[in-house]
Amino acid sequence: MDNPTGKIQAFVSDEHGTRAIVDIDVVEVCPRCAAGKGCGAGLLASGDRIRQVEASMHPDLNLAEGDLVEIALAPSNLLRAALIVYGLPMLGAVVAAAAANAWSLGDASAAMAALFGLAAGIVLGRWRLRKEACLRDFVPTIEKRLGEGV
Repeated sequence: MDNPTGKIQAFVSDEHGTRAIVDIDVVEVCPRCAAGKGCGAGLLASGDRIRQVEASMHPDLNLAEGDLVEIALAPSNLLRAALIVYGLPMLGAVVAAAAANAWSLGDASAAMAALFGLAAGIVLGRWRLRKEACLRDFVPTIEKRLGEGV
């Protein structure tokens, strides 16, 4: 998948630096979403076609509101985010079901334990993702300016 492109709408500054608010057309970014066959990542999100993301930027880039830009997330950060979002719930479900099976609690109890483990993994993942240091790791970066917008 190519890096998404978007249009800078505004800039925000705080103690961590200046970031750009970028509008991204999600249907344009993902061909599967455009065909109505997405992975399901958007099921819990709003049905909006345009998503706004905050993206960090290099100070040497000369950017202005309305510029078209390409953003990216480091592959290692993308993998870490996927492990938190998908891996922790799956690990919770498997460990809980295995523990119930090891204690010979029966199939129904193992299924209930798996659901409990899944829920615990979701809660743990959400807690981890809400930490400020974790959130800073998963902020995309503006890679380059593609041109001036209208």
